[in-house]
Amino acid sequence: MATVDLHLHTTFSDGRLSPTELVSLLVERGIKVAAITDHDSTEGLTEAFKAKEAFPQLTLIPGVELSAEAPGTEIHILGYFIDWTSVKFQNVLSQFRKDRVGRGKAIVDKLTELGMPVEWDRVLQLSDGGAVGRPHIAWALIEKGYVTEFKEAFDLYLGRGGPAYVGRNRLSPMDAVNLIRNVGGVAVLAHPTWVKDLPSQLQKLKESGLVGMEVYYGGYSPKTVKELKKIADSFGLIPCGGSDYHAKDTDGESFPGDQGPPVESVDMMMDLSENEKMFRDII
Repeated sequence: MATVDLHLHTTFSDGRLSPTELVSLLVERGIKVAAITDHDSTEGLTEAFKAKEAFPQLTLIPGVELSAEAPGTEIHILGYFIDWTSVKFQNVLSQFRKDRVGRGKAIVDKLTELGMPVEWDRVLQLSDGGAVGRPHIAWALIEKGYVTEFKEAFDLYLGRGGPAYVGRNRLSPMDAVNLIRNVGGVAVLAHPTWVKDLPSQLQKLKESGLVGMEVYYGGYSPKTVKELKKIADSFGLIPCGGSDYHAKDTDGESFPGDQGPPVESVDMMMDLSENEKMFRDII
Protein backbone atom coordinates (compact mmCIF):
# COMPACT_ATOMS: atom_id res chain seq x y z
CA MET A 1 0.00 0.00 0.00
CA ALA A 2 1.52 3.30 -1.11
CA THR A 3 1.26 6.44 1.03
CA VAL A 4 1.86 8.79 -1.92
CA ASP A 5 -0.72 9.22 -4.71
CA LEU A 6 -0.08 11.89 -7.32
CA HIS A 7 -2.90 11.23 -9.80
CA LEU A 8 -6.45 11.85 -8.57
CA HIS A 9 -9.65 13.31 -10.02
CA THR A 10 -12.71 15.02 -8.53
CA THR A 11 -16.08 16.24 -9.73
CA PHE A 12 -14.30 19.29 -11.13
CA SER A 13 -13.31 17.06 -14.05
CA ASP A 14 -14.43 13.45 -14.57
CA GLY A 15 -14.20 12.10 -11.03
CA ARG A 16 -17.29 11.24 -9.00
CA LEU A 17 -16.19 12.49 -5.57
CA SER A 18 -16.11 16.12 -4.54
CA PRO A 19 -12.73 17.44 -3.38
CA THR A 20 -13.96 17.25 0.23
CA GLU A 21 -15.09 13.64 -0.20
CA LEU A 22 -11.82 12.71 -1.88
CA VAL A 23 -9.74 14.25 0.91
CA SER A 24 -11.69 12.20 3.46
CA LEU A 25 -11.09 9.02 1.46
CA LEU A 26 -7.37 9.75 1.20
CA VAL A 27 -7.10 10.07 4.97
CA GLU A 28 -9.18 6.92 5.46
CA ARG A 29 -6.79 4.99 3.22
CA GLY A 30 -3.67 6.28 4.95
CA ILE A 31 -2.39 8.54 2.19
CA LYS A 32 0.23 11.00 3.44
CA VAL A 33 1.00 12.96 0.25
CA ALA A 34 -1.48 13.48 -2.58
CA ALA A 35 -1.98 15.60 -5.68
CA ILE A 36 -5.36 16.43 -7.18
CA THR A 37 -4.90 16.50 -10.95
CA ASP A 38 -8.21 17.31 -12.59
CA HIS A 39 -8.36 17.56 -16.38
CA ASP A 40 -7.72 21.11 -17.60
CA SER A 41 -8.99 22.48 -14.27
CA THR A 42 -7.73 23.60 -10.89
CA GLU A 43 -11.14 24.75 -9.69
CA GLY A 44 -11.35 22.01 -7.05
CA LEU A 45 -8.10 22.92 -5.31
CA THR A 46 -9.51 25.64 -3.05
CA GLU A 47 -12.14 23.26 -1.66
CA ALA A 48 -9.56 20.48 -1.30
CA PHE A 49 -7.12 22.63 0.65
CA LYS A 50 -9.96 23.83 2.88
CA ALA A 51 -10.99 20.23 3.60
CA LYS A 52 -7.37 19.27 4.25
CA GLU A 53 -7.19 21.74 7.17
CA ALA A 54 -8.98 19.15 9.32
CA PHE A 55 -6.31 16.55 8.54
CA PRO A 56 -2.79 17.81 9.32
CA GLN A 57 -1.39 14.36 8.57
CA LEU A 58 -2.18 14.85 4.86
CA THR A 59 -0.04 16.95 2.52
CA LEU A 60 -1.71 18.19 -0.67
CA ILE A 61 0.16 19.25 -3.79
CA PRO A 62 -1.63 21.48 -6.31
CA GLY A 63 -1.76 19.74 -9.66
CA VAL A 64 -3.44 19.56 -13.05
CA GLU A 65 -3.63 17.15 -16.00
CA LEU A 66 -3.38 18.78 -19.42
CA SER A 67 -4.57 17.03 -22.58
CA ALA A 68 -2.17 17.28 -25.50
CA GLU A 69 -1.71 15.60 -28.85
CA ALA A 70 1.21 14.67 -31.06
CA PRO A 71 0.84 13.17 -34.54
CA GLY A 72 -0.87 9.82 -34.08
CA THR A 73 -1.00 9.80 -30.29
CA GLU A 74 -2.74 11.49 -27.38
CA ILE A 75 -0.44 12.58 -24.57
CA HIS A 76 -1.39 13.82 -21.11
CA ILE A 77 0.98 15.98 -19.11
CA LEU A 78 0.69 16.31 -15.34
CA GLY A 79 1.77 19.50 -13.61
CA TYR A 80 2.77 19.66 -9.94
CA PHE A 81 3.63 22.50 -7.55
CA ILE A 82 1.90 24.93 -9.90
CA ASP A 83 0.88 28.47 -9.02
CA TRP A 84 -2.77 27.90 -9.88
CA THR A 85 -3.67 31.48 -8.93
CA SER A 86 -1.99 32.82 -12.09
CA VAL A 87 -4.61 34.79 -14.05
CA LYS A 88 -2.98 33.98 -17.38
CA PHE A 89 -2.92 30.28 -16.51
CA GLN A 90 -6.58 30.32 -15.49
CA ASN A 91 -7.55 32.09 -18.71
CA VAL A 92 -5.92 29.31 -20.71
CA LEU A 93 -7.65 26.60 -18.67
CA SER A 94 -10.98 28.39 -19.06
CA GLN A 95 -10.62 28.29 -22.83
CA PHE A 96 -9.79 24.58 -22.67
CA ARG A 97 -13.00 23.95 -20.74
CA LYS A 98 -15.03 25.96 -23.27
CA ASP A 99 -13.54 23.81 -26.03
CA ARG A 100 -14.61 20.72 -24.08
CA VAL A 101 -18.22 21.97 -24.05
CA GLY A 102 -18.23 22.47 -27.82
CA ARG A 103 -16.78 19.04 -28.35
CA GLY A 104 -19.28 17.45 -25.96
CA LYS A 105 -22.24 18.98 -27.78
CA ALA A 106 -20.88 17.73 -31.10
CA ILE A 107 -20.56 14.20 -29.68
CA VAL A 108 -24.14 14.31 -28.39
CA ASP A 109 -25.30 15.40 -31.85
CA LYS A 110 -23.48 12.45 -33.42
CA LEU A 111 -25.05 10.04 -30.94
CA THR A 112 -28.49 11.40 -31.85
CA GLU A 113 -27.73 10.75 -35.52
CA LEU A 114 -26.77 7.20 -34.55
CA GLY A 115 -30.16 6.69 -32.90
CA MET A 116 -28.88 6.97 -29.34
CA PRO A 117 -30.04 10.37 -28.09
CA VAL A 118 -28.88 11.62 -24.71
CA GLU A 119 -29.86 14.93 -23.16
CA TRP A 120 -27.13 17.58 -23.05
CA ASP A 121 -28.59 18.91 -19.81
CA ARG A 122 -28.08 15.47 -18.25
CA VAL A 123 -24.45 15.43 -19.39
CA LEU A 124 -23.97 18.81 -17.68
CA GLN A 125 -25.60 17.46 -14.52
CA LEU A 126 -23.22 14.51 -14.52
CA SER A 127 -20.25 16.86 -14.88
CA ASP A 128 -21.46 18.61 -11.70
CA GLY A 129 -20.08 21.96 -12.80
CA GLY A 130 -16.66 20.57 -13.67
CA ALA A 131 -14.85 20.23 -16.98
CA VAL A 132 -17.15 18.30 -19.34
CA GLY A 133 -15.58 15.22 -20.88
CA ARG A 134 -16.37 12.03 -22.72
CA PRO A 135 -16.72 10.08 -19.43
CA HIS A 136 -19.80 12.15 -18.58
CA ILE A 137 -21.32 11.25 -21.94
CA ALA A 138 -20.43 7.61 -21.27
CA TRP A 139 -22.34 7.79 -17.98
CA ALA A 140 -25.33 9.19 -19.85
CA LEU A 141 -25.14 6.31 -22.34
CA ILE A 142 -25.05 3.81 -19.48
CA GLU A 143 -28.05 5.44 -17.82
CA LYS A 144 -30.00 5.18 -21.07
CA GLY A 145 -29.12 1.51 -21.41
CA TYR A 146 -27.27 1.93 -24.71
CA VAL A 147 -24.13 0.40 -23.17
CA THR A 148 -23.41 -1.40 -19.91
CA GLU A 149 -19.96 -0.07 -19.00
CA PHE A 150 -17.43 2.67 -19.76
CA LYS A 151 -15.16 0.44 -21.81
CA GLU A 152 -18.04 -0.49 -24.09
CA ALA A 153 -18.99 3.18 -24.55
CA PHE A 154 -15.47 4.11 -25.58
CA ASP A 155 -14.74 0.97 -27.61
CA LEU A 156 -17.95 1.21 -29.64
CA TYR A 157 -18.69 4.93 -29.89
CA LEU A 158 -16.60 7.52 -28.07
CA GLY A 159 -13.01 6.38 -28.59
CA ARG A 160 -10.71 7.60 -31.33
CA GLY A 161 -12.06 6.28 -34.64
CA GLY A 162 -15.50 5.55 -33.18
CA PRO A 163 -18.66 6.76 -34.95
CA ALA A 164 -19.34 9.43 -32.29
CA TYR A 165 -15.73 10.51 -31.80
CA VAL A 166 -15.02 14.21 -32.20
CA GLY A 167 -11.51 15.61 -32.02
CA ARG A 168 -10.69 18.95 -30.47
CA ASN A 169 -7.98 21.52 -30.61
CA ARG A 170 -5.24 20.48 -28.24
CA LEU A 171 -1.90 21.72 -27.09
CA SER A 172 1.20 20.09 -28.39
CA PRO A 173 2.89 18.10 -25.60
CA MET A 174 5.77 20.56 -25.60
CA ASP A 175 3.37 23.50 -25.20
CA ALA A 176 1.73 21.69 -22.27
CA VAL A 177 5.12 21.30 -20.60
CA ASN A 178 5.88 24.98 -21.16
CA LEU A 179 2.50 26.06 -19.79
CA ILE A 180 3.21 24.19 -16.56
CA ARG A 181 6.73 25.56 -16.31
CA ASN A 182 5.47 29.10 -16.87
CA VAL A 183 3.56 28.90 -13.57
CA GLY A 184 6.55 27.50 -11.72
CA GLY A 185 5.46 23.88 -11.86
CA VAL A 186 7.15 20.67 -12.88
CA ALA A 187 5.88 18.55 -15.78
CA VAL A 188 5.43 14.77 -15.74
CA LEU A 189 4.26 12.40 -18.48
CA ALA A 190 1.04 10.59 -17.51
CA HIS A 191 0.26 6.89 -18.24
CA PRO A 192 3.16 6.34 -20.70
CA THR A 193 1.80 3.04 -22.00
CA TRP A 194 -0.80 5.10 -23.89
CA VAL A 195 1.91 6.89 -25.83
CA LYS A 196 2.98 5.66 -29.25
CA ASP A 197 6.70 5.78 -30.03
CA LEU A 198 7.46 6.49 -26.38
CA PRO A 199 11.26 6.89 -26.63
CA SER A 200 10.97 9.50 -29.38
CA GLN A 201 8.29 11.43 -27.50
CA LEU A 202 10.30 11.31 -24.28
CA GLN A 203 13.33 12.75 -26.01
CA LYS A 204 11.34 15.71 -27.32
CA LEU A 205 9.59 16.27 -24.00
CA LYS A 206 12.82 16.02 -22.03
CA GLU A 207 14.32 18.73 -24.23
CA SER A 208 11.25 20.90 -23.48
CA GLY A 209 11.67 20.53 -19.73
CA LEU A 210 9.84 17.34 -18.74
CA VAL A 211 11.22 16.14 -15.39
CA GLY A 212 9.26 12.97 -14.64
CA MET A 213 7.24 10.04 -15.95
CA GLU A 214 4.54 7.95 -14.35
CA VAL A 215 5.98 4.57 -13.47
CA TYR A 216 3.73 3.53 -10.59
CA TYR A 217 0.32 3.85 -12.25
CA GLY A 218 -3.01 2.28 -11.34
CA GLY A 219 -3.34 -1.15 -12.91
CA TYR A 220 0.29 -1.52 -13.97
CA SER A 221 1.77 -4.93 -13.23
CA PRO A 222 5.09 -5.30 -11.37
CA LYS A 223 6.68 -6.23 -14.70
CA THR A 224 5.39 -3.05 -16.38
CA VAL A 225 6.53 -0.93 -13.43
CA LYS A 226 10.00 -2.45 -13.66
CA GLU A 227 10.20 -1.81 -17.41
CA LEU A 228 9.01 1.79 -17.08
CA LYS A 229 11.39 2.46 -14.20
CA LYS A 230 14.24 1.38 -16.45
CA ILE A 231 13.03 3.74 -19.21
CA ALA A 232 12.62 6.63 -16.77
CA ASP A 233 16.12 6.08 -15.43
CA SER A 234 17.58 5.98 -18.93
CA PHE A 235 16.12 9.44 -19.65
CA GLY A 236 16.99 10.85 -16.25
CA LEU A 237 13.32 11.27 -15.33
CA ILE A 238 11.86 11.17 -11.83
CA PRO A 239 9.66 8.07 -11.35
CA CYS A 240 6.19 9.32 -10.41
CA GLY A 241 2.69 7.92 -10.34
CA GLY A 242 -0.61 7.33 -8.66
CA SER A 243 -3.90 5.52 -8.92
CA ASP A 244 -5.68 7.81 -11.45
CA TYR A 245 -8.70 7.35 -9.18
CA HIS A 246 -12.07 8.57 -10.49
CA ALA A 247 -14.51 6.73 -8.17
CA LYS A 248 -16.22 5.22 -11.21
CA ASP A 249 -17.12 2.02 -9.33
CA THR A 250 -15.98 -0.08 -12.27
CA ASP A 251 -14.35 -3.49 -12.06
CA GLY A 252 -10.61 -3.26 -11.74
CA GLU A 253 -10.45 0.43 -10.84
CA SER A 254 -7.42 1.30 -8.75
CA PHE A 255 -8.02 3.06 -5.44
CA PRO A 256 -5.88 5.72 -3.76
CA GLY A 257 -2.72 4.07 -2.53
CA ASP A 258 -2.91 1.04 -4.80
CA GLN A 259 0.01 2.50 -6.76
CA GLY A 260 2.29 5.37 -5.91
CA PRO A 261 5.91 6.53 -5.98
CA PRO A 262 8.29 6.86 -3.05
CA VAL A 263 8.17 10.15 -1.16
CA GLU A 264 11.68 10.86 -2.47
CA SER A 265 10.12 11.49 -5.88
CA VAL A 266 8.05 14.30 -4.36
CA ASP A 267 11.15 15.83 -2.79
CA MET A 268 13.02 15.73 -6.10
CA MET A 269 10.15 17.40 -7.96
CA MET A 270 9.77 20.11 -5.35
CA ASP A 271 13.49 20.88 -5.59
CA LEU A 272 13.00 21.56 -9.31
CA SER A 273 9.92 23.77 -8.93
CA GLU A 274 10.28 27.52 -9.09
CA ASN A 275 7.64 27.55 -6.36
CA GLU A 276 9.82 25.44 -4.05
CA LYS A 277 9.94 28.07 -1.31
CA MET A 278 6.15 28.35 -1.37
CA PHE A 279 5.72 24.65 -0.57
CA ARG A 280 8.84 23.76 1.41
CA ASP A 281 7.22 24.44 4.78
CA ILE A 282 4.25 22.16 4.13
CA ILE A 283 6.01 19.08 2.75
